[in-house]
Order: sequence, then C-alpha cells, then structure tokens
Amino acid sequence: MAERGIREFDAKRILHKNWESYFGNKLIYDFKSLLVTQHTNFESMVSEYTWLDKVPLVVKPDMLFGNRGKLGLVYFKKETPGDIFLKDAIEWIKQKSKQSISIKGTKGYLTHFLIEPFLKHSTKDESFVAFSMDEDADNIYMSAYGGIDIEEHWDKTTCCKIPIFASKEEIISIINSNIPSEIQNKLVYAEFVANAYQFFKDLHFTYFEINPLVIFDNRVFVLDLVAKVDDTAMYLVGKKWGDIEFTQGFSRPLSKEEKYIKELDKNSGASLKLTILNPKGKIWLLIAGGGASVVYADAVANLGYADELANYGEYSGNPSRSEVREYTETILNLMTKESINNQKKILLIGGAIANFTDVSKTFDGIIDAFVKYSEKLKQTGVKIYVRRGGPNYLQGLNKIKNAALELGLDIEVYGPEVFITDIVDRAILNKEIESGVKNESRIHIV
Repeated sequence: MAERGIREFDAKRILHKNWESYFGNKLIYDFKSLLVTQHTNFESMVSEYTWLDKVPLVVKPDMLFGNRGKLGLVYFKKETPGDIFLKDAIEWIKQKSKQSISIKGTKGYLTHFLIEPFLKHSTKDESFVAFSMDEDADNIYMSAYGGIDIEEHWDKTTCCKIPIFASKEEIISIINSNIPSEIQNKLVYAEFVANAYQFFKDLHFTYFEINPLVIFDNRVFVLDLVAKVDDTAMYLVGKKWGDIEFTQGFSRPLSKEEKYIKELDKNSGASLKLTILNPKGKIWLLIAGGGASVVYADAVANLGYADELANYGEYSGNPSRSEVREYTETILNLMTKESINNQKKILLIGGAIANFTDVSKTFDGIIDAFVKYSEKLKQTGVKIYVRRGGPNYLQGLNKIKNAALELGLDIEVYGPEVFITDIVDRAILNKEIESGVKNESRIHIV
C-alpha cells in the first residue's frame, strides 16, 4: 500500500461524486468548491459558477497542510459580498501567491487555493468525525467539539474500533453506542457517520477527517476535509475517484534538477525520485529502493551528519540503463559543482538485496555516468562506496570496480554480506568493516 495525501478539493469532489450511492436523497450535500491559482481566469469562472458573486466566500490554501486558520491563511467575510468582495478575494489570492511563507521550517509559496461559500454558524454547531486504519481494525473518532481547537478537546473525543469483517448491523450498533452525548441531531449524525465509514472503506481511503462538520436538519456541510488514499487501488476504484491529483503539497520550489527527475519518473515505468537537501553537503546518496534510501539516510543522521546529507531519493523498479545514467549524471553534476575546502566528498551507491532489479544492468548506467564525470569526480575529491545485492550483483560489482580502477576513481566495493550501517560507518568514520563473512569471500577494493 502506498498512502498518498490528496487535495481537499479532490476529497470533497469524490464525496460529492459518490454521494447518492452512499447517502441517497435523505441527506443533502450541496457541493460548491473551486480549486484556483493566481493565474485562474476568474471572469470565465463567474459566468459558469454564478454563486461566486452572490454569496459570502471563504478562501484557503489547498496544499496538504493543516492549521490554516491558526496560521492566518483563511480569508473570509461574513457580510453579503457582491462583486467587490470577490475582487478582494482574488486580490488576496494573488497577494498570498507572491509571499514566501514558512511552515514547520519549510519555506515555499502558496500555489493552489480553495474557494467555497461561507457558512454562517456558531462553534456549538461544529462537530468532528474521522476514520483511520489499524492492522486489525478501523478507528472511528467522534466529537461534539470540532473546529480549530479540536486538540484542546481531544479528551472529549470518543474512539471506537470496527473489526475488519464487521457486518453493517454491527457497525451501526458500535457507532450508535459510542456517539458522544453532547452531539446535536444524533440520529442524522449517526446515519452520516455510518454511511461515510462505508464510503471510506469502499473507496480505499486510509484516512478521512472532517473538521468541522456542520449538520442543519438533513443538510450536511463539510467545512474542512483531510484525506489520504491507497494509490495502489487506482485500478479498483479509479472511476469512482475520477481525475485525482497526487501532489507533494506545500514545499519549497523544485530545483531544475528535481524537476528533471520528476519528469523522468513521470515517463518511466520505474521509480526515480530526487530531493536536494543541502547542495553544499559532502555526503551524497545514489540508492536503489525506497526502503534502502531510508536506512542510508537514517544511518547518516544517527552518526550526527544529517546537516551534511546533500540529497535523498531512489531509483527502483528495474529502470533502464539510460534512465539510471540520466539519474546518476544529475547527481554527479550537482556533486561536482564545487569542492569543499580540500575535504573529500562521499558518494554512497547502494541498496538492499534487490528482488528483480538487474543490478548489473543498472550499474552499466552508473558506469556510463562515471565515464562522463570521472575527471570532475577526481578534481572535486570524491570517495565512492558501493554496497549492493540482488540479481547479477556479482557481475555488477566486478564491472563497477574494474571501471572505477580504469578511470582512476577512489572506490570501495562490497556485496550484501556487509551491513548497510557498516558501510556508512566506514565512509564517514573510516571504521574497519567487521560484519559479514570472511574477508577472502568479500568483493572489496580499497
């Protein structure tokens, strides 16, 4: 399972698209949401969505981060707006788009915004509901205290567990027996929660949170919604999802190298990912596999060298020789742009033990990049450490060892008998390799 966050707009659109199938006509959800950017043609939108200049509006970023109200990133007016307020809202969007902001230490720009009608209500009208998955059951969270201060009232939130194979009758019974006593309009709330949970399960959501939820009579207002889905379920429920966008959300602007790898990944059946953490760092990663990339990065951080970690990413899914070459060249180009006060830079090439990726073939792509950047690698002072296992790994390790020797590169090569953490210790702390089998059976060149 690959859990992916989706935009609030997409989550609400999917809910509306499937509303009748799960809620019928008994409950009403008047879906009015627009996803816009500073470049949106608002004039054409007004002609299509006539409510835009007829009701009060709320504007907020839709970029997969929370606490927008506490961050001062929600814009609204309670009075009837007319055309003047719509112009004010557009101006606010354009103004916020140009301002660099910092969220949890990450600096970036707001690019996508959600416009919706403003709902006049009080805090006592707000409730909360959320669904999440555990290994042996699903969780349903319910509270009469919704809104931006939900954390302060978390002790008043009830959590009930739904067994994986529970019948519809059992689910309804569990929900009804756990509804907080303070909830208003309990019957409608209970019906909404039961049907929303079935929607959550059937459409392969992994997390689904409405906060606040407002219910007036039989009218349901989903004011804020956070959702994640299992993206491997696309083939099962893609039609019910519709055109969904998987985005990284709020982040710093991508560098040209990150954009290039993202485009390469988009057009490949393999997985190619790259994030630049510190372009002036001395430790660079060229790792096969998402799990291995986490282990290498954690091992570097555990030694206290997180600030020296230059990049994070992976190549996996049996990429072609040319794809690996392009990926490697991108990293080597960044790595050799400048030296660091006569210090050696470290390039860690590795992975776990591959299941089906042809190690020898992917190493051919890396060797191609070595040939192109060999002089720069030597001038910059790069020490290379290789550790890999999987199909044809012996052939691949011998290839990369011999190619590096011919090019005059400083390299150490190891097989899967050596632990990943020991390779990182060797590279950073110059520790002797102790793990694994006896030295004479180890592929190793210093």
